[in-house]
Amino acid sequence: MIHLVTDSTSDLPKEIIEKYHIIVVPLTISIDKKDYLEGIDISPEEFYIKMRTAKELPKTSMPSPGVFGETFKKLAIDGSVLCLTISSGLSGTYQSASLAVKDLEGDIRVIDTLAGSLGHGLQLIEAGELIEEGKTIDEIVDHLEEMKKNSRIFILLDTLENIVKGGRLSKFKGSLAKVLDIKVILHAVEGKVEILEKVHGRKKFLNRTLEIIGDEKKDFSNTAFGITHVNNIEDAEYLKNMIIDKYKPRDVIINAMGATMATYAGDKGIIISF
Repeated sequence: MIHLVTDSTSDLPKEIIEKYHIIVVPLTISIDKKDYLEGIDISPEEFYIKMRTAKELPKTSMPSPGVFGETFKKLAIDGSVLCLTISSGLSGTYQSASLAVKDLEGDIRVIDTLAGSLGHGLQLIEAGELIEEGKTIDEIVDHLEEMKKNSRIFILLDTLENIVKGGRLSKFKGSLAKVLDIKVILHAVEGKVEILEKVHGRKKFLNRTLEIIGDEKKDFSNTAFGITHVNNIEDAEYLKNMIIDKYKPRDVIINAMGATMATYAGDKGIIISF
């Protein structure tokens, strides 16, 4: 038996977590000095409201090695453990889970997905499907390493407010961007986030994203997309419909973005993974 473990940043719908029997270890979100366990004490929708009114940018903290260790120890009694975490470039969660393994017995593997949100979640789905097919843990790990090389993540920032709150951009530049209606497209590079393009206006912003996706490859028939959003189902549905119409993918999953990733993306932010 192979047990699948992850942290709460994968943003997978509840039915998929249940389908593949995924054990989720939550990160902690601190808002105005009050702590919440992501997905347990606070829903995405509740978080969005608190994030908008918070005086400072919410802070996230990884689960301790002890929390991971307790989970791994219970599961390793009757099988192997495969743990997929958020990118080590965004959080210390991978390091924490890796530390937990050192003092434990059993076959426990920790994988850095180099992703977040459904970029992370799509790897979990792939692992779950491979487990159902009866693949060995070595075969699954090798497959995921190849999958990571071909994965793409684009982050659409509708507002730069969270970047300003986080001290990564001056208030003046943030205000100027708002006045000029500047939107920013980021992409993931080796597990870290970098600016790809700056676009004026919402419609051009969304359509330019679709063009960038099309530049990645010609055949999407075996590709699954994941789209997560921060209180922005309208744009998420628009992107889903356009992706289906233009690229005919295997699947498109939409879900609300969890608190950890929403802290990066900000209000109306969207993450597209494939």
